[in-house]
Formats: sequence, structure tokens, C-alpha cells
Amino acid sequence: MSEPTQKYSITMPRDIAEAARARGGPSGLSAYVAAAVARQIERDNLNELIAVAEAEHGPITAEEIQEKRDLLLRAREQQGTAGTSAA
Repeated sequence: MSEPTQKYSITMPRDIAEAARARGGPSGLSAYVAAAVARQIERDNLNELIAVAEAEHGPITAEEIQEKRDLLLRAREQQGTAGTSAA
């Protein structure tokens, strides 16, 4: 069941609106804009969590960031390998 919707009026630059309309395809401009806003809210929430964590534990170092990127890359590679061996 999908969430109830409500109609809103927004203002944005014409070139952005036209690009969004072109990319919206069959789902339409409203669905495209709603998805973009939802992603922005997720990013804002994540940034707030990062700020709280850094206030409590200090900022993360470049080395720590690289360690996490390497960990994610290895996990993705393992998932890819697991997906091919199961086929």
C-alpha cells in the first residue's frame, strides 16, 4: 500500500524541471522529484548522525575512511563471487 499523496506547488529553474521531466519517464515528474527529495532527506539524516558521532567520538580520519571503503569493496566482491558460484 502506498503512502497518501498531496498536491504541492514548487518553484524551480526551468532547465532543471525539464531535465527532471525528461528523466522521469513513465513515472512522471512528480515521482522523480519525490524520489530526489527522499534521497536528500536520507542524506540530511545521515549527516546529522555523522555530526552526533563526531561530536561524541571525534572526527573520522582519512585512513579510517579508506579502511571502510576497502571493507565495503571486499564485501561487494564476495557477494559477486557468491552470486556466480550459486548460478
